[in-house]
Amino acid sequence: MPIIVRIDVELAKRKMSVGEFAERVGLTPSNVAVLKNGRAKAVRFSTLEAMCRVLECQPGDLLEWVDDDNAHGDEVGT
Repeated sequence: MPIIVRIDVELAKRKMSVGEFAERVGLTPSNVAVLKNGRAKAVRFSTLEAMCRVLECQPGDLLEWVDDDNAHGDEVGT
């Protein structure tokens, strides 16, 4: 998957538990797990905004795009 979710990194930096984060954002812990594990198909902007507000970060701190070809070690044109 070319979008990597880095919620766990931001939670670790703040020493915040998934439960506390979920409660403050307004999600269930299981929905946070779906996001953390990269199984989510979409994220509402309102949810992204709430996550950024709680973690005091930018959306780019939580989401990273990785070229799918390069993520698997493939090179274009070979």
